[in-house]
Amino acid sequence: MPRWGRRSAVAFLGVVLGLGAAAPAMAQVSDDLGVIGQLQYTDAAGNKVFVADVDVSIDDVGGATTDADGSFRIPVPGPGEYTIRLDLATLPDGVALKDPERATLQAKVSENADQRVIFPLVFGDGGAQGAESNFSVRRISQLTLEGIKLGLYLAMAAIGLSLIFGTTGLVNFAHAELITWGTLMAYFFNIYGLVATFGFLSALPPPFGGGVNFVFATLLATIMGGVLGYVLNRVVFRTARNAGVSLLAQMVMTIGLSILLRYVFVYFFGSRYRVYKDYASQRANEFLGMELTSRDATAMAVSVVILIAVGLGLTRTRTGRAMRAVSDNKDLAESSGINVERVISQVWIYGGALAALSGTFFGFDTVKWDLGTRILLLVFAAITLGGLGTAFGALVGALIVGVVINWSTLFIDTELKNMTALIVLILALLLRPQGILGKKQRIG
Repeated sequence: MPRWGRRSAVAFLGVVLGLGAAAPAMAQVSDDLGVIGQLQYTDAAGNKVFVADVDVSIDDVGGATTDADGSFRIPVPGPGEYTIRLDLATLPDGVALKDPERATLQAKVSENADQRVIFPLVFGDGGAQGAESNFSVRRISQLTLEGIKLGLYLAMAAIGLSLIFGTTGLVNFAHAELITWGTLMAYFFNIYGLVATFGFLSALPPPFGGGVNFVFATLLATIMGGVLGYVLNRVVFRTARNAGVSLLAQMVMTIGLSILLRYVFVYFFGSRYRVYKDYASQRANEFLGMELTSRDATAMAVSVVILIAVGLGLTRTRTGRAMRAVSDNKDLAESSGINVERVISQVWIYGGALAALSGTFFGFDTVKWDLGTRILLLVFAAITLGGLGTAFGALVGALIVGVVINWSTLFIDTELKNMTALIVLILALLLRPQGILGKKQRIG
């Protein structure tokens, strides 16, 4: 085992042990928590109108009235689940809820920040106006932008999974936990600083204690994703390959490993949802009729840069060409002098790092112990549509899946939109099993 590999494994072990040291600190909660929101609607001319003087309340807690900019905030005593009610009688004439049955919402307030709730409003006839506005250019443009954002985040996770499949033939269900690992590591570094790794440094100032900036937390989380990817391959899957374990058995191992890691996460992290300390809640900026927060715009730009770098790395560097050679024909690559095991190890490191980075971005809204499991279906749909084992196919498939999922909300309820990924997966397998950029293979 290389010296740097031993050091990485020791660092990974230190992080896992450090989670136990940081666990007591997780019981500390903010003294200033609340539920926030902003009431607004779009008029016939497409202008945004804020709604003031509307009453919003939380059962057994209190209430608030919206300000001139339509915003409200209701303090709550602590983290937990709350019932928020909008008083329909206080809405101005002609303004109504898009869905009258959603005047009461459930919100889960985490330990570190306010929880935002949304009451979609329409002007005029709620049903007809809402249905008509669904197909406006503004609405479709916004959904397209949201789809591209989702696709970019998915692409980083999908490329790593696709490369692992291409070089080893392994369908890795534990890839979901690599995504979750990135989210949790970013959270711990952002909230606790290096105390997430070394508990005895908790009393020191940042970056050792008290949390680090989210940018540095993301960088550290990405590195830890690569470390976890290396450890999983070195300890579990390289051992399985050397022992001659079949790919089917290894796939079953990934399912068991996924369950194991998931409950290790929930043991240390807990089942309560949380948010990052930085950039947890931002107002959207309007651009060309579309809305996007500065946080999401930056994350999308970073994703584009990373994906371009991955593409250049695969096509212009010796390591990238070796990865593609092993993916195309492992035996031929080995006979030409390529160290296949070393390439596979590098793929796991880069795949783990990319998955962890995508996880940090997916965790912007809520940090969950099972976040990776929730989006694994979307990742599989992306790589199946683009072509199993092809990095560029994973990118194309992820962008298509992201846009299609968001466009589907024009016709179905938002809560059902991920169902579209399953439909895309089924159609891809039926109509083009090799994927968009995949190649047909003869079996037998």
